[in-house]
Amino acid sequence: MERAPVVIAGAGPVGLTLALLLARRRVPSVVLEARPYRDAEGSRAICFQRDVLDVLDRVGCAEEMVAEGVTWTTGRTYYRERELFSVTFPDPGGSHFPPWINISQARVEELLLARVRDEPLVELRSGHAVTGYRQDGDGVEVDAGAAGGVRGTHLVGADGARSAVRRLAGIGFPGRSFDDLFLICDIKADLPFPDERRFHFDPPWNPGRQVLVHPCPDSVWRIDWQVPPAFDAATADIDAMVRRITGERPYEIVWRSLYRFHERVASCFRRGRVFLAGDAAHLYAPFGARGLNSGIQDAENLAWKLALGGEGLLDSYALERRAAALENLRITGNTMAFLVPQDEERWERRRSALARALTDPAARAEIDSGKLAEPYWYTDSPLTTFGGSVPAEPGAVRPPLPGVICPDGPVTVAGRATRLRRLFGSGFTVLTARADRVEEARTACAGGPPVTVYGLSGIDAAGVVTRALRARDDSVHLVRPDGHLAAVLPAFSGTALRRALDRAAGNPR
Repeated sequence: MERAPVVIAGAGPVGLTLALLLARRRVPSVVLEARPYRDAEGSRAICFQRDVLDVLDRVGCAEEMVAEGVTWTTGRTYYRERELFSVTFPDPGGSHFPPWINISQARVEELLLARVRDEPLVELRSGHAVTGYRQDGDGVEVDAGAAGGVRGTHLVGADGARSAVRRLAGIGFPGRSFDDLFLICDIKADLPFPDERRFHFDPPWNPGRQVLVHPCPDSVWRIDWQVPPAFDAATADIDAMVRRITGERPYEIVWRSLYRFHERVASCFRRGRVFLAGDAAHLYAPFGARGLNSGIQDAENLAWKLALGGEGLLDSYALERRAAALENLRITGNTMAFLVPQDEERWERRRSALARALTDPAARAEIDSGKLAEPYWYTDSPLTTFGGSVPAEPGAVRPPLPGVICPDGPVTVAGRATRLRRLFGSGFTVLTARADRVEEARTACAGGPPVTVYGLSGIDAAGVVTRALRARDDSVHLVRPDGHLAAVLPAFSGTALRRALDRAAGNPR
């Protein structure tokens, strides 16, 4: 019998990614988009992190994104006219993608839409706003205005900050909105800057505030200014502001927008058959690129759980991704406390830290211009077989323990060269250190969720993956469909492997 679709509200990058990931697992979906047509203006979200590119690679977009985007590996932070420090993002292990690329959200949506149009398991309905829903034990009936409704197994609200699904579900969206204003401009200009992130605290041309500069494709530069509360873009001398960066070089403003930033997380991510993802579930200040990157990870986390089903597994989406959202909120909240202090004591703390950082390297640790996005580690998840503590602070190196994303590296499977992370996505993956354990592992996993077993000694001739995993003589690694390690067994045991698999599939014995 044909499977009923998942109904997705919102055809932004999170909703489209979710639909394509579901299709990869042979689950149909109907995507309801309230807008009758796309708004392709402006860069909006631009920074895509390496592990998120792996997700987008599974839906066929990442290679084009990297080819068109601007790759950067260095972020520089300045105070007034002096550089305080720089951060360079190394390539850990055998990663295929660069640590960061910049490309506009609008272009990514175009690439995703092209994949959707070629995917028979995804039906996109534009001009269909969700106006109501009813759920029962078998599914959910979603009203889409005058255009009618659609029946599905579940409803996912990926419909943005003003989510109709969140409102209809009666889910709260606590948090705060900042009064501070930020002007964002995309300018097209040939500037003599390297491809790197540049953050300026208190430059002489924006005293007491900050400016962030990012390179984008086609000689476009994204500039974010913090501006005074009374700033009026209609009367402001924006040309003079831009000239502080471009000098006398010609430029063209291709998009601009004035923003106030929000820090909010939904009070729950699941209500029965209804789920929230992306901006419908969480909003962060953009310093650190944690918004869309986190939203794409929401989509991947939810896709494989909807495909496999089971209440324990579906409950784990809300547990894992809300924990990730609260961690992102904590980190971006600390950033905003430093960028826009809300009282004189915090202002003085900021001024002191910046002044001391000019001569005292130790003071530079107090400077927060945005801790850049990284995946959340599910070490405390009920799906994870505990394997040891993982450092919690942003930017810390995580060992390959359960809950952490599995490292990447070159492998050869059936005579074809590929890489480890391209083996993930459809089901669970078991990696045995010894090739002669493969059949035993298959037997242990039989009758459970889909599992593919590989012997590391058979696919990793160069030993890159084996070293990255810290695999031992008879160890076993269990990998979830989203690439996170679910269990690391120091020695093979069919019973222990099956117990870990059941736990990772939401069915602990």
